[in-house]
Amino acid sequence: MGLALFIAKRYTLANKSNNFFSFIPAVSVIGISLGVAVLIIVLSVMNGFETELKQRILGAIPHASLHAREPLVNWQQTIDDLQQHDQVEAAAPFVNIQGMLSSSFGVQGVMVNGIDPQYETKVSIVNQHMLSGVLTSLKSKSYAIVLGDILAAQLGVSIGDKLIFILPHTSYQLWE
Repeated sequence: MGLALFIAKRYTLANKSNNFFSFIPAVSVIGISLGVAVLIIVLSVMNGFETELKQRILGAIPHASLHAREPLVNWQQTIDDLQQHDQVEAAAPFVNIQGMLSSSFGVQGVMVNGIDPQYETKVSIVNQHMLSGVLTSLKSKSYAIVLGDILAAQLGVSIGDKLIFILPHTSYQLWE
């Protein structure tokens, strides 16, 4: 019989005449059990939170992006080339610019991403979390915008309201 087993047996099966020796093991076992249970619960909650956070953040932003100084003339070919790689699941073109959105309730600085809705639904979960409408209803040169609910609340706008997009440059060019 090992020493640890002997000590455990001695204190667990202590005679009832000495209540101190029977109280200490009971409190110890309860304390350790409670500590282990709390640790398991906290780790489970943290793992679930981490998984959810990763899915939401990585589902809304790209895992990688390629940037060019000038607009890509043949971006469809670039996407086709990228999708030939085994580790690339999908690719989508985008342009982004900083600016400000203004409504009658306020002004907010924003980063605007111009997307192709047909490609974007393959790489982003944004379409799955839209409260109204779908990304594929966006049309070229229609000046439609998709806002998050927090930004919409800050600007005091809802579906169909008009916004003013203020650019840092005085001219713009729409690329086909």
